[in-house]
Amino acid sequence: MSIESEKDFTGLSRAGKVVSLTLREMKQRLCPGMTTAELDAVGAKMFARYGARSAPQLVYGFPGTTLISLNDEAIHGIPGERVIQAGDLVKIDVTAELNGYIADAAITVALPPASSLKRRLRNCAESAFQKAIQNARAGRLINAIGRAVESEVRRQGFAVIPGLSGHGVGRDIHEAPDVPNTCDPGSRQRLTEGLVITIEPIISSGSDQYFEDSDGWTIKTVDGSLSAHYEHTVVITRGRPILLAAA
Repeated sequence: MSIESEKDFTGLSRAGKVVSLTLREMKQRLCPGMTTAELDAVGAKMFARYGARSAPQLVYGFPGTTLISLNDEAIHGIPGERVIQAGDLVKIDVTAELNGYIADAAITVALPPASSLKRRLRNCAESAFQKAIQNARAGRLINAIGRAVESEVRRQGFAVIPGLSGHGVGRDIHEAPDVPNTCDPGSRQRLTEGLVITIEPIISSGSDQYFEDSDGWTIKTVDGSLSAHYEHTVVITRGRPILLAAA
């Protein structure tokens, strides 16, 4: 969506605040020995506290409140009885709907004693996001975001997973435009002031190919390599974009 009024900005900011608080609480409560369902319940309680709803449940019928993916699972992991282990790479993806507005963000947590590779991969996803937002300005080409992400990820020796990208957001989870993590040199679409999008590097320590698991939701790397995900909802301005769901 594009913000057209103070009401839109306030509504999105409130949804973003719920996402931010939920991510912080889930990260704080995350520990080895708990199941992904127990971690998801933390998110559900936060949503209930603020009167928010799970947008993936609402829009797609997702079987959980939040999306929790471990290690080689890139995105869309279903909360369940899987036990989180020390050293796991845990991706927590939270998308909240509040009073008709939707905000979306994700973090990757490397639980101690995570390997150096896991920590570097997690840090790379966040670093790629930071490089990308420097190019997220009104008037610039959307593909400048993907160019920045891909360049940083490759510089650090990792791979972008193509086909898994950012997107417009605000009134629905997935809106136009697509915001790829790679650069399409033929794309001439530009960012506009007030546009609300997610920027979300989704990267791998090995293959850049993925597949959908038999559960119909979880996306995994084809070679079992590790994956990391970092995402925020941002509002495009003529200067630095506004982060609505910073955890």
